[in-house]
Amino acid sequence: MDFSIASLHQIETELKKRWAFPYHWHKKQDNKADKLTHFIFEILYFEDLLLEIERQLAPLPAYDKWKDYALNRWYNYWSSVAVERILASFQGIEAHPNEKHQSIDFFLHGIPFDHKTTVFPFGYTETQAFAEENPLHLIHWLYDAQSHEQRWHLENRLFLVCYDKEGSHWHLKAEIGLIEKALTAYMRDFNFARLKQVAIADNLIWTDLVWVKA
Repeated sequence: MDFSIASLHQIETELKKRWAFPYHWHKKQDNKADKLTHFIFEILYFEDLLLEIERQLAPLPAYDKWKDYALNRWYNYWSSVAVERILASFQGIEAHPNEKHQSIDFFLHGIPFDHKTTVFPFGYTETQAFAEENPLHLIHWLYDAQSHEQRWHLENRLFLVCYDKEGSHWHLKAEIGLIEKALTAYMRDFNFARLKQVAIADNLIWTDLVWVKA
């Protein structure tokens, strides 16, 4: 099936079905686990996902942990598909022609960028208010804490940070309408002066934060 014709509303509807299941990360993402759950890229509909998870992962030891891993990876992937589609709708942004490129998702006025939607991190020791007032502090933390597997890089990145005052930060990855509203506000007032340049391990990186809050 050509999922490119799926609407943002369809993607949001499917993503929200994930909320009925507990949200646990039992391990950090790694290449082996990603290979075992590669099928998530080919499935949009949540009921089909549950069937495929059982078919492919039920024979494995610790099946419940593998199921959680696949559910989370599917959730993150389809949320990112929606975000990248929203980004590509703005003037000055062009999607990368290779949607599987490891470090470039789009070009912002010709400058290559990756995007990362993340929840407000549990391991971050400061408050959300502090992070919003001191974005570079959180940006450095996010680069330092990223997985060192195949998606690791020190390239330009736009972070979408989901923060829910009730603590269900992960729910906001499925609130595609809310994400679209946050990105629209960011791009409406965008100018290059608001981008931040940071130096990490001798790399000069263009980056910024967009807050998605509820």
